[in-house]
Amino acid sequence: MWSSFQGYLPPGLVILCTILSFIVPLGTYLINRLLHKNGDPPWKQQNETEQEHNKSPQNQP
Repeated sequence: MWSSFQGYLPPGLVILCTILSFIVPLGTYLINRLLHKNGDPPWKQQNETEQEHNKSPQNQP
């Protein structure tokens, strides 16, 4: 039964590249977010929290 499914599966390299095309950007995003959280100066962190607060739907008329 397994041999009938093997004909439909793409080669191993295609599967590996598909998985990596998801993991690499996600990892880059998470590392970048962590670096900004720990490395941004205090004045920039305050501005970002104020901007996020102003964008919330509760504050819109």
